[in-house]
Amino acid sequence: MRRSTLAAATVTLVAATALTAASSSFTLATTADRVPAASASVTASVSGGTAVEALPIRSAKAASVVSKPAPITYHNGPVLTAAANVYFVWYGNWGANAAGQTVLSDFTKALGGSPYFGINTTYTDALKVPVTNALTLAGATNDAYSQGTVLTDNGVRNVVSTAIALNRLPKDANGIYVVLSSADVKESSGFVTRYCGWHAHALIATTDIKFAFVGDPTTQGLANCSPQPKLSPNAAPGADAMVSVLAHEIEEAVTDPDLNAWYDAAGSENADKCAWTYGTTYKTTNGALANMKLGTRDYLVQQNWKIAATQACTLS
Repeated sequence: MRRSTLAAATVTLVAATALTAASSSFTLATTADRVPAASASVTASVSGGTAVEALPIRSAKAASVVSKPAPITYHNGPVLTAAANVYFVWYGNWGANAAGQTVLSDFTKALGGSPYFGINTTYTDALKVPVTNALTLAGATNDAYSQGTVLTDNGVRNVVSTAIALNRLPKDANGIYVVLSSADVKESSGFVTRYCGWHAHALIATTDIKFAFVGDPTTQGLANCSPQPKLSPNAAPGADAMVSVLAHEIEEAVTDPDLNAWYDAAGSENADKCAWTYGTTYKTTNGALANMKLGTRDYLVQQNWKIAATQACTLS
């Protein structure tokens, strides 16, 4: 979770620890109540960029949090009211993990129209138009380490902008571009040590582009990004961990794409308020826990925050 106030060249982070990568146009921060952090405001200068919102790693404290009861309120920013298009950039070397790619692709293809994704329809824009319960996996491309094996936050943006510039993916203002890194790729601002994924937006080729980073934590600290590091519903612990993080970033990207729409007094977005909570679970045939079946697969996916007479975490 993170909230920022954007200025011409300054981002102010409240109740968070800020980390600005060298030569980066982004400032990344994690919420103080999930990962140890300074409670004072931190101000970081940026150059022509924007801010990113991160899902902090699991911790003993985070795992014990059921939900944050403070209500989410609207702050007049845009939401994605048309059907969203998701675009994958498979970054690094996914050649030996085709099974993981299939798990992530199948989940995203089945997500739109589900009762779970329908929670986002309780979020509206300034004209009271709701988010649509529709989502399409509209395209995918590969990137074999164009930014090296260690990504910076700005490097993630470069991966997305290059894919668009080279027409590997279309330029889509209603798109969510997700950089999915293979297990050997590090993200220098704190992947698996501070966060499991993040989403942001930036002006790319004159268009406000929404994008996210979700890495494979298999070899870098799987237990920090998964409650089931040894056994998972699809027998792919890394990919199954990424599924829940992917859901988190997508649902925040549709309800708070520019980080100025829906969040609570502490700056928590909808998925932040339910991070690492799963509701009612069941055992799959291999003994792993799951809480939903989409298409032909079982998944363990975090709950999402529903706007209703009583706001709360739920799965539908």
